[in-house]
Amino acid sequence: MAGAQSGMRGSLVGYGDAEFSLFLRKAFIKGAGYTDDVLDRLVVGIVDTGSGFNPCHGNVPQLLDAVKRGVLLSGGFPVEFPTISLHESFSYPTSMFLRNLMSMDTEEMIRALPVDAVVLIGGCDKTVPAQLMGAASAGKPAIQLVTGSMLTGSHHGRTVGACTDCRAFWGHYRAGEIDDAEIAEVNGRLVGSVGTCSVAGTASTMACIAEALGIALPGSAAPPAVTADRSRIAELTGRRAVELAREGLAIDQILTAEAFENALRVLLAVGGSTNAVVHLAAVAGRLGFSLDLARFDRMSRETPVLVNLKPAGNHYMEDLHRAGGVPRVLQELRELLNLDALTVTGRTLGEELAEAPPTFPQDVIRPRTNPIYPTGGIAVLRGNLAPGGAIIKQAAASPDLLEHRGRAVVFENAADLADRIDDEDLDVEPEDVLVLKNIGPIGAPGMPEAGYLPIPKKLARQGVKDMVRISDGRMSGTAAGTIVLHVSPEAAIGGALKHVRTGDVIRLSVADRVLELEVPDEELQRRADAEQSTSDTAPRRGYAKLYADQVTQAEEGCDFRFLQAETYRGSVPRR
Repeated sequence: MAGAQSGMRGSLVGYGDAEFSLFLRKAFIKGAGYTDDVLDRLVVGIVDTGSGFNPCHGNVPQLLDAVKRGVLLSGGFPVEFPTISLHESFSYPTSMFLRNLMSMDTEEMIRALPVDAVVLIGGCDKTVPAQLMGAASAGKPAIQLVTGSMLTGSHHGRTVGACTDCRAFWGHYRAGEIDDAEIAEVNGRLVGSVGTCSVAGTASTMACIAEALGIALPGSAAPPAVTADRSRIAELTGRRAVELAREGLAIDQILTAEAFENALRVLLAVGGSTNAVVHLAAVAGRLGFSLDLARFDRMSRETPVLVNLKPAGNHYMEDLHRAGGVPRVLQELRELLNLDALTVTGRTLGEELAEAPPTFPQDVIRPRTNPIYPTGGIAVLRGNLAPGGAIIKQAAASPDLLEHRGRAVVFENAADLADRIDDEDLDVEPEDVLVLKNIGPIGAPGMPEAGYLPIPKKLARQGVKDMVRISDGRMSGTAAGTIVLHVSPEAAIGGALKHVRTGDVIRLSVADRVLELEVPDEELQRRADAEQSTSDTAPRRGYAKLYADQVTQAEEGCDFRFLQAETYRGSVPRR
């Protein structure tokens, strides 16, 4: 039942007369044709992130209709409202640069509007973390609804999907293995419908993580965007949102330390995107938790990759859905999970798994006795090159490069990379290590997905498919290769990466979790002392200045420091 501060009485503008404020509010909204019966109900806000520039959210209008149906059937008043919409390919300079802005938009709109609960509709990579960050800070009851993955396509009888196959075909094109006509044909085959990438990229990973966190309904992560299952889940999400409003089940009761541990476990088991490490650190930071990379790495050593999804495996998200989705993954991980963690259903994870659909034979989700990869998909590296940590998606790397020593070939920034990577005179050999500086949170700015350095064209034509590549940036979760990312501290703030020079020897040992620059400390200090700072190019106004002044490093989630929780509650994982 609606209380004094619920429904239309929530978040009233302060005129010194609350009843007058309510009178004005009702007068204006009645202009849209609403009756007092509707206006006396609990209000469920629905975040509308539809945009013509965001095909990953192309089904949002249909989801809005289904969520509203669910809210109305449960006696609530559904009201949608817009926020920023981010798409990877349509967010210059990078969607990561704008993620925190979207989180602020989400938080402040939830605070500003008279909503008793909120449905967060997101899909493309940075939208789900931005919404979870904003909702966590706002503190009201919330439930996540992902847009769902795109359908796969077909090229010459072969199933293809964005964007792992995008990168694979482009690699063939750079190597001269396919021509202009075929790459143009492929371009129209890779994306079979609206929706997010159909592999274990960041969007699909965050969908699985939202379900593992318990902030999305069981079984909601995997159904593709344009299926009836997706619409039914949207209706059920609307129904549950009304119940959340009645129960007052706040988001911090769901996003607990136990929930974050479950999410980290699922990230490792699905062979998910490295970007999820940054996003989980950011969401956790909004609730007072820090991410302990050393403990995360220990968790990785005992958590095998069970899901056979590209880029680490062979299948697509629609296959994961048919195989039983995240509930089936959770069943396989049951002994490693916090089963007492409360979920958005109002029941514990253990209670939900007890009623999960029965298992059946399939080859997409493996048992722990027969994993895709024996340990977690992501490993944490440390050494003098990355004292704050770096990560590698070992499950998608070349096994013969996981232990490697090579000569550094250094690119100072993204522009330098673009100018020289395909130069026929570039001094580079297959066993070298490609190093890219200044694409971190501040250096880029926005930590773009430029860590997936292309193989130099002259080596690609020789058949070279992979090399060790190191940067302080990120890469798409759809990418594969022996790629070291998130080197911290980043070069732009004086990290050791700044002082690497072409010809230096770098040692990578995933077994030992080491990333080492084989240069004496005295020489590194001499280089640091000798290097003169360049002209000040720091932004001086607007959001760019706010970003540069406040963004944290990768291990803290690249969030704004002033948005993190004021009270520290400990680290995750806890052991």
